[in-house]
Amino acid sequence: MGNMRTFVLMAMLTALVMAMGGLVGGRGGAVIALVFAGAGNLFAWWNSDKMVLRQQGAHLVTRQQAPELVDMVAELAQRAGLPMPAVYVLETEQPNAFATGRDPQNAAVAVTQGIMRILSRDELAGVIAHELAHIRHRDTLTMTVTATMAGAIAMLGNMLMFSSIFGGREDNRGGGLAGLLAMIFAPMAAGLVQMAVSRTREYEADRSGAEICGQPLALAGALAKISRAADQVVNIPAERNPASASMFIVNPLHALRMDRLFATHPPVQDRIARLQAMAGRTASAPAAPSRMPRTGQRGPWSGA
Repeated sequence: MGNMRTFVLMAMLTALVMAMGGLVGGRGGAVIALVFAGAGNLFAWWNSDKMVLRQQGAHLVTRQQAPELVDMVAELAQRAGLPMPAVYVLETEQPNAFATGRDPQNAAVAVTQGIMRILSRDELAGVIAHELAHIRHRDTLTMTVTATMAGAIAMLGNMLMFSSIFGGREDNRGGGLAGLLAMIFAPMAAGLVQMAVSRTREYEADRSGAEICGQPLALAGALAKISRAADQVVNIPAERNPASASMFIVNPLHALRMDRLFATHPPVQDRIARLQAMAGRTASAPAAPSRMPRTGQRGPWSGA
């Protein structure tokens, strides 16, 4: 159901790209806009992982530097049936995490220093499993495509504005009012569709992540802790690059009031409720034995 919803939303974005291109340049403009969006997606497919990791100030860690963290990622990746992703740490005290990469063979999981300080081993395993679920579902590619298309629509809206100011096309069948409305509402609609895709993907990643780690309540507890703490700590790299907000497990941006319609993530309480319901359904099933590495007296992340 989630995959079908994502397909429909991405089809809506494609239609918006072509409609905006058509308003700017007629039938040829629609084709050019679609080609342009495709070229942007191709560029982002190859470079988005490097770009976002660089923007967030992430640094690669090895097993020698953070043995228990890397071992945990390796164990969970094996459970998920995935190749071992690269592991990065972000030097921010805001607890958060994200995954990136164009496919499972070229993926990375990034966690902040803050998240390693406040979560237990089981809770962090739930977060990492959530991010691995994004990789398994190829959500990083999906979000890259939707972001590129939304950006193309915003650019075409600007082009339409300048076209209307400096004369525009004489054969514009939509008329001046239609063009004005499209200029205003099409980029807004594209942003809403992009956010809807993100919210859908988060629910799916919560469900699959809970299955991978085998502990829905651990992931629910992690979401509660991360949400409370993230509201109190500013993530400066994320604030400088707000387009990356949808990649994080919890919205890293600060706002005085975030309307649910414009949120990049589902409400945390809704996500927790779903995980709690999932735990209730699986309570009668025997728990899988945990092979997570044991922590030492200095804490599990002392080497990171």
